[in-house]
Amino acid sequence: MKITIVQGAFFPVPPVEGGAVERAWFGLGKAFAKAGHEVVHLSKADARFPEAEEIEGVRHCRVSGFRTPCSLAWLKVLDLIYSLRVLPRLPEADILVTNTFWLPFLVRGTRRGRLYVHVGRFPKGQLRGYRHAARWQTVSSAIGKAIVEQEPGTEAKVSVIPYPLDEESFIGADGLGEREKTVLYVGRVHPEKGLGLLVEAWKRTGLARGGWRLRIVGPSKTEQGGGGEAYLRSLQAQGGESIDWVGPIFGREALAAEFRRASFFVYPSLAERGETFGLAPLEAMAQGCPALVSGLGCFADFIAEGETGWRFDHRVDDPAEALSGALRKIVDDEVGRKAVALRARARADEFKIEKVARLYLDDFAKILA
Repeated sequence: MKITIVQGAFFPVPPVEGGAVERAWFGLGKAFAKAGHEVVHLSKADARFPEAEEIEGVRHCRVSGFRTPCSLAWLKVLDLIYSLRVLPRLPEADILVTNTFWLPFLVRGTRRGRLYVHVGRFPKGQLRGYRHAARWQTVSSAIGKAIVEQEPGTEAKVSVIPYPLDEESFIGADGLGEREKTVLYVGRVHPEKGLGLLVEAWKRTGLARGGWRLRIVGPSKTEQGGGGEAYLRSLQAQGGESIDWVGPIFGREALAAEFRRASFFVYPSLAERGETFGLAPLEAMAQGCPALVSGLGCFADFIAEGETGWRFDHRVDDPAEALSGALRKIVDDEVGRKAVALRARARADEFKIEKVARLYLDDFAKILA
């Protein structure tokens, strides 16, 4: 097959500035090429990379893009400009994968490939403009259900295939190893991720008196998807000395080491219409670091309460108390925590990139058939 992958205007590939979608498709492209397919990957130009190069069998082409703006309306304008720049660069192909907003509107016909729209966010009505696409692919059962509810009668067009865990997600993950008294968060420092809730819940736990620390890793700058420096300062003022604010870590080995040191992971996302999968908890699980997550439906595909992780109800009247209670319960049950860690590690193996890439390739073949 000839497969073209088009990423958005705001993060480079390879994903040196983060970006779960960019990281997933960078790895998938290499897996497709390894399986014998011809892959072209278009992404945002970056001074650190040449305009064109080949990486592990994938031909990369880079197109001038933009820094992430604060305004959502302006983001859509910049995405349109970027999509118009990409359009003439598209090669002839069998499958055209994209997660951009405007490109699916612009691509017609099948010369550039059957249109495979990656729905990486909660659908907000835009899919009506993508009805000519061969597939609407998303990454969790919850979002697949939401798509069909918004667009009844489209079940045959919807495909649910998870994000993969690449080889680097398992760096050094041979065993559970010794763990520090650390609860870890990795993700964007943004209000929708529930950081204010987490800081308040942490203060209520009193775990700091027992030597436990909360460690928060992730970008706060708006151009990297964060909530801004003012938001970060407000959280730091709200928290105490037992919270470590690390900032972003993009190096995969360094990030894997963070997961291996922590006793467990916490991801209290409140993004009811923004969170579609939750790759960070799954990456933690791959390192034997089980995750406590909010009650968002997207986590149900890989976290079962008390089996492969834990969940708390973020929709109750006092979610900080619910989260605080869950944190204390996990800390108090060391034997149970280690048992969950073992099952979480085994569950993560099911998302290895070779297995997930085969699911995508089988789906592409169905479309072409």
